Amino acid sequence: MTFGTVLIANRGEVALRIIRACRRLNLKTVAVYAEADRGMAYLDLADTAVCIGPGPARQSYLDSGALLLAARATGAQAIHPGYGFLSENADFAQAVADAGLTFIGPSPACIRMMGDKIRAKQAMRAHGVPCVPGSDMALPEDMAACHELGLIVGYPLIIKAAGGGGGRGMRVVRSHTQLADLLSATREEARAAFNNPDVYMERFLEHPRHIEIQVLCDAHGQAVWLGERDCSVQRRHQKLVEEAPAPGVPRAAIRQLGELCVRACLGMDYRGLGTFEFLYEDGTFAFIEMNTRMQVEHPVTEAITGRDLIADQIRVARGEPLGYTQADVAFSGHAIECRINAEQPFTGQPSPGTVSALHVPGGPGIRFDSHLTRGARVSSFYDSLTGKLIVTGRDRAQALDRMAAALAELRVDGVMVNTALHRRIVADEAFRAGGVSIHYLDSLLCEPATADPACEPSTALQEAG
Repeated sequence: MTFGTVLIANRGEVALRIIRACRRLNLKTVAVYAEADRGMAYLDLADTAVCIGPGPARQSYLDSGALLLAARATGAQAIHPGYGFLSENADFAQAVADAGLTFIGPSPACIRMMGDKIRAKQAMRAHGVPCVPGSDMALPEDMAACHELGLIVGYPLIIKAAGGGGGRGMRVVRSHTQLADLLSATREEARAAFNNPDVYMERFLEHPRHIEIQVLCDAHGQAVWLGERDCSVQRRHQKLVEEAPAPGVPRAAIRQLGELCVRACLGMDYRGLGTFEFLYEDGTFAFIEMNTRMQVEHPVTEAITGRDLIADQIRVARGEPLGYTQADVAFSGHAIECRINAEQPFTGQPSPGTVSALHVPGGPGIRFDSHLTRGARVSSFYDSLTGKLIVTGRDRAQALDRMAAALAELRVDGVMVNTALHRRIVADEAFRAGGVSIHYLDSLLCEPATADPACEPSTALQEAG
């Protein structure tokens, strides 16, 4: 497991974050890039930079063969997948292992199990983790049996693809008369999108919050939970604002949930970083999925724990023990993260282009994670995330005030970014009161103050962002 050079199979902000963590650990780095990212400033901070293909992701960042060839050519002994792209692809993790390299993440078996939502729920139930009431197996072809299951689960319910995520492969069923048509439509979408027609049903929660638990496990039987994050501010199942701790949730309940997640990790022989995602409604938590990678929102956990999660993740992959126990984990203050996307603030329409000017806010408790520089290109080939603005305060009120000031100061010219939407959220009374549901942003975007001409009734579904 020992390695001295890490190839980063990703781009942009996450690649830069991993480069910085590797530097702190005295590891060399190989940054790969597509032609669309040639000349980006963050590439100069790596020890080596290698072009792996043209702009489209499928011909570069999603090309496992090109990534493995780059690792072989540069002498890298480990590959860090970051988030997105191939980070939760079990076949890629297996190919890395088969090539004699270290995959900085959990085993292919764990990735594969957690990637199948039916198997993941079965595993969680086996370890005592609470789940949304629903079917334990893939739904049968027999519609009479499906109708019977629907009555047991109760309406409204939601049909989900076993291999789905990101809002695809889901239908809300309000009554038994809709079940047959919506089940058939979801199966076909699942078959086309995920090459897996298996679907299952769950009780549909009307106004849940999205709460997640961060875990970290080593290869020596040690595991810790590192607090929770509230990720309920979402648009089209994509998170926009995250904070820690979750406002208004009893600490005893969080502690109990964290201990259950650790128990599940130990039972699965899980290694590395992971995030358990839950819906929270009426004082009850219900598991929906596990992300087997680092999260975009990891900085808010770092802010309240003082840990460098990515450095810890890499050390664990090298076979080192965690070096600390649950008793050593202490939480301090409140942290909020706003995702800064290159997009029209109130419609989400992407805004590619070239950054002509950039001013980053500063001051106590303010952090901006971004690969942007003046002259940086924001490509239409990739996700619109360009940076993350993170603030920390002694309490939530101070963190909110610091975020408002930082958003007012942040300036990105040449492309449109979504700071106006974040300012609207941070100023909103409902958000400032804490405890908004995953449908909150849909409602906010329909208010006159957003001036959103594309406003439509909420279609948000019960799913992780």
